[in-house]
Amino acid sequence: MIFGRSERGKPPVEPVTLKILVAGGFGVGKTTLVGAVSEIRPLRTEEFLTEAGRPVDDTTGVEGKHTTTVAMDFGRITLREDLVLYLFGTPGQERFWFMWDELSEGALGAVVLADTRRLEDCFAAVDYFERRAIPFVVGVNCFEGAPRYPVQDVRRALDLDDDVPVLLCDARDRESVKDVLVGVVQHAMRFGAERRQTVTT
Repeated sequence: MIFGRSERGKPPVEPVTLKILVAGGFGVGKTTLVGAVSEIRPLRTEEFLTEAGRPVDDTTGVEGKHTTTVAMDFGRITLREDLVLYLFGTPGQERFWFMWDELSEGALGAVVLADTRRLEDCFAAVDYFERRAIPFVVGVNCFEGAPRYPVQDVRRALDLDDDVPVLLCDARDRESVKDVLVGVVQHAMRFGAERRQTVTT
């Protein structure tokens, strides 16, 4: 896949639009990531946590969290004049996972956001994308006070294939998030090229 640029004196090219999912456990920073990088006011479907949800919403490690995404987060970022990403943040709680199939339809790739204090919370997202052959990267959200581990330790803990990129990031920082999104696009392009090569050989 080649993304061309418009030449001087010629009308601008119609941008290629790509769909990227942002997944991960409850309270890992998905809504924050989308909001940090979106050039439009992000669409959010957050609701306050209630007493009724307390038995099923594990807030261990995120005790200060008072809201949750119940449908999706949506944002947009123009990486280049000819390349626009639409970001869809998935709900992190298990009772909303039924929405993932619809959200993943037509997605180029995904970011699985991880918190080193609760790595097990992103196992479900990793399994989901592996089973559906959707290329993904793991973005380790470097929370203040969270322990830092070498990338290879995170890879082993999540039992990731060697070709799955693991990137350190700050979900609050626009440039950091942009680097992760560029990593997703590049990985998805390599993934697609390798699959096409496998089919033709």
